[in-house]
Amino acid sequence: MTTAHLTDKDTRVRTSVMQQLEWDPVVDASEIGVTAKQGAVTLTGFANTYAEKLAAERAAKRVYGVRAVANDIEVRLKVGRTDADIAADAALALKLHGAIPESVQAAVHHGHVTLTGSVAWLYQKTLAERTAAHIRGVRHVINHIIVIPRAGERDIRRRIVSTLHRIADVEASRVEVHVSDGVVRLIGKVTTWTERNAAAQAAAAAPGVIMVDNQLVVEPDPQREAVDEIC
Repeated sequence: MTTAHLTDKDTRVRTSVMQQLEWDPVVDASEIGVTAKQGAVTLTGFANTYAEKLAAERAAKRVYGVRAVANDIEVRLKVGRTDADIAADAALALKLHGAIPESVQAAVHHGHVTLTGSVAWLYQKTLAERTAAHIRGVRHVINHIIVIPRAGERDIRRRIVSTLHRIADVEASRVEVHVSDGVVRLIGKVTTWTERNAAAQAAAAAPGVIMVDNQLVVEPDPQREAVDEIC
């Protein structure tokens, strides 16, 4: 009886993820396969761009009941590009973003972009990676950018906790914030990936943070799941 319940639940999660992929205009859902087991979703198939691969993962994480996502989608380019072309586009894209300092550099090898350099804010590191991910021809992005901290540990924690209490998507009382040498560790349980990501983004926005270790566990609300089963 328990097995049947899990099977029904997995089927609903898989169906919901497929519908979410079809809803996302960035994703070609016809090329992507979805499996689900006990809240863990695996994406397979092909994407035309690296950005589309990441978009598919984000779409899956938005579905209620998804606890983890394994993204095995392969980037299959319709038109190949040389590393020189990708590098030129990367240099221009990074330059056009005023928030990304000139210290950030990109190296390209077989369509794989490696980012290096230093920034003052963690969001700048994330922005550089997002920028590189949208360059045509990129297959993967490796982010080795270093964040140089500028604030004391107590100040960092105070800013993050205060921010979490202001954000509507996060129940701050369920999130523990620990800071050591600029590394923020988030511990606790949240009900959705949206809440988990919102907490991580809030932590990353604080000055002096060099890395966010997001250990928040996604645990859907049993009461909501019961309502979904009835529906």
